[in-house]
Amino acid sequence: MNTFKKLAAVAVALTMSAGALQAGDVLDKVMADGVLRISTDPAWPPQSFLDENNEMDGFDVDVARAIAAKLGVEAAFVTPDWSLITAGNWAGRWDISVGSMTPTKERAEVLSFPAIYYYVPASVAVHNDSDAQAHSDLNGRTIGVSAASTWEQYLRHDLVIDAVGVPEFDYEIDPGEIKTYGTDIPVIDELRLGDGVRINAMIGSLPNFLDAIKNGYPIRVLGEPLFFEPLAVAVDLGDEEFSAKVGEIVEALREDGTLAELSEKWYDFDFANTN
Repeated sequence: MNTFKKLAAVAVALTMSAGALQAGDVLDKVMADGVLRISTDPAWPPQSFLDENNEMDGFDVDVARAIAAKLGVEAAFVTPDWSLITAGNWAGRWDISVGSMTPTKERAEVLSFPAIYYYVPASVAVHNDSDAQAHSDLNGRTIGVSAASTWEQYLRHDLVIDAVGVPEFDYEIDPGEIKTYGTDIPVIDELRLGDGVRINAMIGSLPNFLDAIKNGYPIRVLGEPLFFEPLAVAVDLGDEEFSAKVGEIVEALREDGTLAELSEKWYDFDFANTN
């Protein structure tokens, strides 16, 4: 937990402006419409998923609704592919992403990260039948991972997390094959089939693995976390006024205890604060 606490210094991620929008355009439109359009994933529990009533639910969804409430508007969710969200240039299709995104230098070229709202350990999971006892035991084996994620970048040994205070990490796995999927859910489903049936292991967020184990998946967490991710709210480049407003709201949600309360609700742990 000492390594996890090193992230306490992280407050605001990289913010850039490309001038594509006039200052205040997005904020003015959101307030005029009375709706904040939020992009997130419909199949990534416990962060975001469709519940039994076919309505969006989860930690990210609750955080997004809290942001909309602070703005005094309604929350509306859209579910584009993750690669479209991280590509930026949203062209007004949605206003904000509350989808557990890591603010890397590459992503900051097309997106603005006004606030980090929680921090999560990136871990390895294997099937219960796996003989792996250490990360190095997976060298040369087939590893599954969601595409265009920091976990894929880690496996390819080209991960850069440029937020302040992130602990250094080493590349502990040299995979034989990397299999990519649209989200984490199909990766976990492949892993549950058995060791080596489709994949030998996967990298993902520790909360996701613990949730899967709680729901009866025959998997286990292997070793300590590989690295720790600060996860941020993202907005498109060009409207610094909107970005600043979102940053203020997220900080207010941290100070009034809302983020901690929501984290405890979904993870039984306060991932929103590291001190």
